[in-house]
Amino acid sequence: MTICKGCGIQLQTTDPKGLGYTPKENSDYCQRCFRLMHYDDLMISMKTGINPDVVLERINKTDGLILWVVDLFDFEASMIDGLNRHLMNRDIVMVATKRDLLPETLGNEKIANFIFHRLKELNIQIQGLVVTGKNIKEGVEEVYHALDQLGHGRDVIVMGKANAGKSTLLNALLNENRLTSSRYPGTTLDFNRIEANGYTFIDTPGIEGEKTMLMAIDEKDLKTILPTRRLKPLVFQCKDDQSFAIGGLVRVDFMGCRQASVVFYTFDECPIHRGKVEGADERWINLYGNIYQPTPIEKDFTKTKTQKTYDKMDIVIDGLGWVSVSGNVSEIVVSYPRNVHVTFRKAML
Repeated sequence: MTICKGCGIQLQTTDPKGLGYTPKENSDYCQRCFRLMHYDDLMISMKTGINPDVVLERINKTDGLILWVVDLFDFEASMIDGLNRHLMNRDIVMVATKRDLLPETLGNEKIANFIFHRLKELNIQIQGLVVTGKNIKEGVEEVYHALDQLGHGRDVIVMGKANAGKSTLLNALLNENRLTSSRYPGTTLDFNRIEANGYTFIDTPGIEGEKTMLMAIDEKDLKTILPTRRLKPLVFQCKDDQSFAIGGLVRVDFMGCRQASVVFYTFDECPIHRGKVEGADERWINLYGNIYQPTPIEKDFTKTKTQKTYDKMDIVIDGLGWVSVSGNVSEIVVSYPRNVHVTFRKAML
């Protein structure tokens, strides 16, 4: 059996519309990977095509050290419910990527403290942590140090949620652009064994996040919410009831504001619109899909009302970023697509 070096799928030459198709015999890459690598052309969407339970079950049956790749920008969406229950008694090293997308004021020590605090709250245990940037090359030496300390000659299984940066990490460890990496969830399609530098690495399909904005919007709109450069915090001072629309994706209303500060940590390609809460419903109806865009595929929105439970609190929208609020606010109302997860946490920054 010949597999695609980019995504791990079995290659075939008979079905041009099927996965693994290549028009050339003895090709290293399927046509889908070739088009993604060279033209950013997504021929076949697989963002909902890979069963996450099957992936986790197969990982659990594969002996080895686990490198768990987590996206710092999208940290909450990178979490895997019941991780230690799915992977009983396994050695796990977390590689937290895309550190260079976060504000420079956030140092590695503060990032590590935040990560361990959240993992404790989520009852997740790991044996090691490496924090690195989007290109990951700066963390290669540290990752290999962790492998030398904890690997004990075992295979290294690279896993994580879709779009966390697994293939990018492996390309950095291999020091070659061998694996297909893209912004589209579902790029890696099967387990892919690679021998390099004395280790056997196993690339795995991204574990599908069912409740993330990445799944809720059309793939052509991913470029508006997935940051490609360092976030520029957008700060607003609020002295009365204020409503904010993040494109046509999320609306956040702050009630009873008295000297409150609201900071958006989202990609600046997705516009933020501010106005009073009074009249916000009418503006949403009139501007939705026009000024307020992009919009989700399904127009089924839900609301969550909450109070500010920390002095400084983050409102995290999986796949989109987060909003930090401090000061006096009596109530917060978040309107968002029903199939997207929202978390309220102690502020990262």
